[in-house]
Amino acid sequence: MLLGALLVSSCSIDKLYQSSQKRKASSFEQVGFDDLARLYVDKQNVDEVEGIYSVSGIIIKKSKAFLTGEEKEKIVEQKDNYSKVAIFRDQQKSDREYFEVSLDKEGLPSYSIRGEFNKVAEGNILVYKHFEPRNKVLNYTFTYDAEKNMLEGIRTETSGSTVITFKLTYLKLFPKKN
Repeated sequence: MLLGALLVSSCSIDKLYQSSQKRKASSFEQVGFDDLARLYVDKQNVDEVEGIYSVSGIIIKKSKAFLTGEEKEKIVEQKDNYSKVAIFRDQQKSDREYFEVSLDKEGLPSYSIRGEFNKVAEGNILVYKHFEPRNKVLNYTFTYDAEKNMLEGIRTETSGSTVITFKLTYLKLFPKKN
């Protein structure tokens, strides 16, 4: 019993020491993942889709009025610049061409891959799989506009006579084409 209490208090003291170490300011120069991503896409032979993006989204609900049958369209939610992501070309995995990492949280020891992009055979169309908690996957169809440095994606869900459209806009922040 005494040994168990000693081990628990020892672990607690260790955790307390580690957390106090994390809060101390380092005398070394710090670099964040965002900065590393910028260095990567700035120095390498960058694919036009790769880069750092600001993400905006809108949800539109279309339905028919009950008595008149008139079609109504309503913006359910709209968020501008709600997230920042980095998209990297993946040459190690053969089942995806690009992967997406969120840059919203800083100082993490690792970053979760939140989505995968694959180009359709020709043109500027990409298929995007967005990973949600509990293994839910949402599929979007994207177009890439090199002139505007922008990706635009769309996904629809139908429930009875109601159609809900999810639109995502990725505006490239870095590197931009001149």
